[in-house]
Amino acid sequence: MPAGFVWGAVRAGIKASGNPDVAIAVAPGGAIATAMYTSNLVVAAPVIVGRRHLLSTGGRFGAVLANAGNANCATGTPGIEGCVATCVAAAQTFGCIFDEVVPSSTGIIGVPFPAEKVVAAMPALKSAVGDTAAHAEEFARAIMTTDTRVKMAHAVIPIAAGPESPISGQVRIWGCAKGAGMIHPRLGTPVGTPPAAPHATMLVYLFTDIAADVPDLNAALAAAVAPSFNSISIDGDTSTNDTVLLVASGASGVRLTREVTPAFDSALADVCLSLAHQIIADAEGVTHVVILDIQGAATPADADLVARTIANSPLCKTAWSSGDPNWGRLLAAAGRSGAIFQTENVRMWIAAEPVFEYGVRAPEFNEAAAHAAMMQPEYTITIDLGEGTATTRFLTCDLTAEYVRINADYST
Repeated sequence: MPAGFVWGAVRAGIKASGNPDVAIAVAPGGAIATAMYTSNLVVAAPVIVGRRHLLSTGGRFGAVLANAGNANCATGTPGIEGCVATCVAAAQTFGCIFDEVVPSSTGIIGVPFPAEKVVAAMPALKSAVGDTAAHAEEFARAIMTTDTRVKMAHAVIPIAAGPESPISGQVRIWGCAKGAGMIHPRLGTPVGTPPAAPHATMLVYLFTDIAADVPDLNAALAAAVAPSFNSISIDGDTSTNDTVLLVASGASGVRLTREVTPAFDSALADVCLSLAHQIIADAEGVTHVVILDIQGAATPADADLVARTIANSPLCKTAWSSGDPNWGRLLAAAGRSGAIFQTENVRMWIAAEPVFEYGVRAPEFNEAAAHAAMMQPEYTITIDLGEGTATTRFLTCDLTAEYVRINADYST
């Protein structure tokens, strides 16, 4: 585990199940943090308060306080006041300033936030924290809602002494995430970078013991999020609470210099990609993970348009649930995406099976083989638009009757 942090979780009585539902991660010696938040115009109280706290402190961090079972969204002024009250209670309990506490919530929207339950849980939470992997796992477990498994990833970066970094040693990164439905993150710029606009739910917490300044963390986080959390979709619904928080304690003694940056950025990207994949693999009702490999686009924006449109097409997603190689749905979705391409230039494969090329069904199209490929737990659909060199890889999944069952009665 990265040095400089303690984690813990308790039962506060927010979840109807009675499972742990309030979690905290504390940096007793202080830390520096940055975050990227949802771009949904409707944002939860903890997004408003968390962004305000990070801006007011210049990224100084004492703790992240998370609850599951209530999103504290569309709760008006009482929701904001309750969120601030929990930050004050956490600061008093763990010895930091209230605006050095970053709040997070996940759960149902529009239900009054039981701040009093979170505040009452503080003494038990203080007794529950520790610096072991087991404590961190308890933190990760408590933030789950419809998730069926804990989502965690880590990396260790060996650092050799050099001109810019005279200290050798190890830098560690550990991250956890929750999310299984209402997943189509569109995270805005890191807090404090221009434009500083507002940006069940995706919550991601990344902890490292490297020493870094906010601008360096902003650059690292933005680069890691683009191909990971901003390149996944379960159902096309962007949450009101999406948060990706990166915290650096500095306890390793190694500074994020120009010399160290490539190795750190690579490791952070690996952790984020792993967590993003774990989110899709645990999607509500999932039976197939689908990688969309879009090639040959005229621009990166066109590649992204095609990927997102296919990933969020109910016709495509339901076909994937039964392994139906209906490539016409893929082509039609690409055509309405807004990307510019000529149909006669397009080629398409399901796994290794050619299904469409140059305006017509591929001569080698084998429906049975394509169906067999689609019955695998994970496979890739490749589309070459034949227009340029831009590419993207986007992670998504099928849409099943189980997803409908879970979400048809989520609040009742």
